[in-house]
Amino acid sequence: MDEKRIETGVKNMWFWFALGSAVFAALTSILAKIGIEGVNSNLATAIRTMVVVVMAWGMVFLTNTQGGISAISKKSWIFLMLSGMATGVSWLCYYKALQAGDASKVVPIDKLSVIITLVLAFVFLHEKFTPKSAIGCILIGAGTLLMVM
Repeated sequence: MDEKRIETGVKNMWFWFALGSAVFAALTSILAKIGIEGVNSNLATAIRTMVVVVMAWGMVFLTNTQGGISAISKKSWIFLMLSGMATGVSWLCYYKALQAGDASKVVPIDKLSVIITLVLAFVFLHEKFTPKSAIGCILIGAGTLLMVM
């Protein structure tokens, strides 16, 4: 009985990590809006990125997983680098928008990435796009529009 409960808990860990991601993303927006005042948005992004790099490599060494670097395939390297470039451009745009606009308007527009991700996952990853997904996208889009008006 305990093994089954543990197995179910491990399978559902993605939810708790996703929820943590949402909470910390919210904190990121608020802390960034306060910290970016009077700072060039590109410089602010670079400072944020340095902190992220130190934290990420710290976790790699803390968990002793640095040995896995040599096992990463060429394809994975390419796509991880492209993902990193997309992240960098996203952060540069986000910080510029956050500096110029209200966080309460910038953040909902930024979260339209949920809709874009679902569409791209359908097109490129061949994931299912169900009626439930379509309704969710419509509601997210309508909610975003309502929030920024």
